[in-house]
Parts: sequence; C-alpha cells; structure tokens
Amino acid sequence: MKHLPIFVSIRNKPCVVIGGGPVASRKVASLIESGAIITVVSTEISSELRQHVENGLLTHLPRKFESSDLDGAFLVFAATDNRQVNADIAKLADARQQLVNIADAPDDCSFVLPSVLDRSPVVIAVSTGGASPVLARQLRMQLESMIPAATGRLARITEEYREKVKQFFPKQPQRKQFWENALKGSVSELVYAGQEESARSRLDEMLEQGLDTSPMGEVYLVGAGPGDPDLLTFKAVRLMQLADVMVYDRLVSQPILDMANPEAERLYVGKQKDDHAVPQDKINDLLVNLAKQGKRVLRLKGGDPFIFGRGGEEIETLSENGVPFQVVPAVTAASGCAAYAGIPLTHRDYAQSVTFATGHLKDGSINLNWEQLTQKNHTLVFYMGLSGISEISRQLQAHGMSPDMPAALIEKGTTRHQRVHVATLATLPEKVIESGVRAPTLTIIGEVVKLHDKLHWYEPERHVKDTDFSLHQSKG
Repeated sequence: MKHLPIFVSIRNKPCVVIGGGPVASRKVASLIESGAIITVVSTEISSELRQHVENGLLTHLPRKFESSDLDGAFLVFAATDNRQVNADIAKLADARQQLVNIADAPDDCSFVLPSVLDRSPVVIAVSTGGASPVLARQLRMQLESMIPAATGRLARITEEYREKVKQFFPKQPQRKQFWENALKGSVSELVYAGQEESARSRLDEMLEQGLDTSPMGEVYLVGAGPGDPDLLTFKAVRLMQLADVMVYDRLVSQPILDMANPEAERLYVGKQKDDHAVPQDKINDLLVNLAKQGKRVLRLKGGDPFIFGRGGEEIETLSENGVPFQVVPAVTAASGCAAYAGIPLTHRDYAQSVTFATGHLKDGSINLNWEQLTQKNHTLVFYMGLSGISEISRQLQAHGMSPDMPAALIEKGTTRHQRVHVATLATLPEKVIESGVRAPTLTIIGEVVKLHDKLHWYEPERHVKDTDFSLHQSKG
C-alpha cells in the first residue's frame, strides 16, 4: 500500500496553494468545504478564485512564489503550470517536513487527494494513488448509484441514539446486535424514504422490545419498468439486492430478475388474462405473512406498480396489517415503449394531451368512456389490449374516430425483441393477426404515430428465435 488512508481535520488550519488556474481552483474547492484557512499565491487567478476572495473565503497574494510562503503551512499544494516550479516547491516542503501535493506528479507527492463521495458525516474516498484520477472518479460514480443520498442522515440518527442504546444494552456485544438488527431492517429504509420520525419511533420500539423479539420485516413494492434493465432506478436496484424473498409476476423480464439478490427465495405469482397463477388477495396475504416472519420482501412488478399494476391494492393490505412498506416508481410502459418506438406521446403539432387506458377491466369487459377517448388532438395508450384490439377499434370508430387514424402496436417494448407494428385504426386488428403479435404489447392511437418513421432510433435484434424469449417478459 503506497499511501496510508487517513481522514485529517484541517478546519482552521493554514493551507497554501501556489497557482491560480483550474487545477488550483479544484484544490481550493475541497479546502473550502473542509474549513481550512487558505492562502493562494499567484500573479493571476481564475474568476472562480477571485469570487472566493470577494466572499472572504481565501487570501490572495498576487505575486510569484517565495519560500517564506510555506511558513506555518499545514498542507502545501503546488498547482502551477510550470513543472520545475512545482518540483522546487516539493523539495522545499519535504525539507521542512511539510505535506505537499504536486499537480500531475504523483511520485513527488507526500499525499494525494482522493475522489470523494460525500454523504456527511459519511465520507467515502477512492484513490488510485495518483495513477489514474479518471478511474478513481469512475469508481466513485459507481458508488454514487449504490449508496443512498440519505446515508448521512442515517448516520446522524444513529449518533443521536448512541447513549440511549448504551442505557438499554450495557454490554458491547448487545449493542452490536441491536445496531445490526436496526440497520439491516426497516430503520435504514425509513430514513432513505424520508420518514425520519418513523425511523426514530421504530428505534424506540426496538429498544423497548429488547433483543429477543423477532423484528418486523418490510415490503419493497418495486416497479421493474417496461423491460430494459438500464431503465431501473438506482433505488430499485439497491432494494432488489437487499431482499430476502422476491415475489414477482409474469411481466418482469429475465435480465431484470437476474439483477436481484441471487440468494433471495423466489416466488412466482404471475397472472395473465383468464389464468391467475395466484389470485390477487392471496398475493396480498403472502406479502403480509412474509414480512411478519421478519423478511425483507421484494414485490417486483412489471412497469410502474401504480399504473395498472394493482400496487394500491397490495399496500392497502400491508397498511391494514401494520407492515412497513416502500413504493419505488418506475418508467411506465407507455413512456418507455413510446420512447423506444420513436413516438412522442404529445407533440405541439399533433397532440396536446394523452390518456392511458386498460384494454380489459376487472370483469374482462372493455367498458370505457368511448366518447371521451375520441377527442381531437389527443393520444390514446392502451395497456393489455391485445385480446380486445378488435373491440377497441370498433368502438372508437363507432364513436367518431376516423378509420384512418394512425395506430401502432408495440410488442415487447424496450427489450432486444421489440417490434413496432404500424397500421390504421381500421386495419390494426388485421395487422395483429398477420404479424403474429405476442404479448406483452402496448397500443398507441393518434396522429403522433406518424412520427415513428422519422424518429425511430432504437435498433433491437432481429431474427430472434421464439425459444430465446424469457418465460417472464416485461409489461407492455
């Protein structure tokens, strides 16, 4: 290990930066955040540094470097555009046993600045020892997606409860077990969801219950999006990897299932028209029972759980039974499939509003307000409408929509198997039969479909064998 990883307080300590360009500006920004007393030595300084001077955040000495500038400095930064000057400063600082950082010369540095992920008071530093700052930044960006923005708030709450926990559990092993139970359970997720008071209440309950009581689990109602794994949110991926049990439906694609915790128990509760593997009320009860066993339950649903996903029914049951839950929205099928098909749902020249409708109701019928759906300058999007496409076409025409209205049926949208079938309202049912379309699908009806030929950009794989398709495809 070339460098000792260490976090040092430089608050109110004198630090000297020699140089006034972009590199110096970056160094100064970190020093300001850390509360240092900063002096910049340079004949010229950047506009950013000049603004810091005006704000009273640093002192500027508008001249060339002098050896006396290092007097009393806790840290020294040589950030000029002259390598020899930087090297001379390094030698001078080393002779005085001062820590020095040299721009673009890692071998001459007595310390390096890492790439920092700041979730104060949680701070994560990534360093390559100066070998590759770009790689360090890329690694830090990967951590950004994995570590919730509210991690700092969680740390502050645990600090707030430290003394209280000591009063309940005088022995260190007991405290360790308590915090492990708390932080792997619902407390962390409540904070991440912005429910800090609920998190405090949960900590109080756990203190009163002691260590022998099995903690209540939690349910994560997560939208899997329309199929492309890259459309998942950071939060969705994080919760998918935390889960002890995954309850998923038919509309979740295999690549997304593969991103979940490989150790999690997997329960398939898929439903399709006229074939419910597990009735909805049984799914609701299953989620409650698993959570009461202390498990972290991932309820993974295709598309968005609150748009024709019956997520509202599931969390109603959870709420009634006192089970903690979170809802993670997703890119819904209408937005995702339309975007990947190059069909904007609204457009200044064609449509100023859009309606999402389901292709079949709870009783299997398609009893919709057809007159409202046939308004002008409007886009219609039908979910789960493949089996009822003939009735949809007939009803819209019967209520005044032109038979020549452009229409598109998007099959397996956003996945590598996507196909877009363009027709008119009148010819759409025939197109479905001719093309051998298979669910999941999404239907878009409106003038905006005219833009598909011009705006389509996504190139899915072609000539894919049917056997290559996953048994569990995403929502369309």
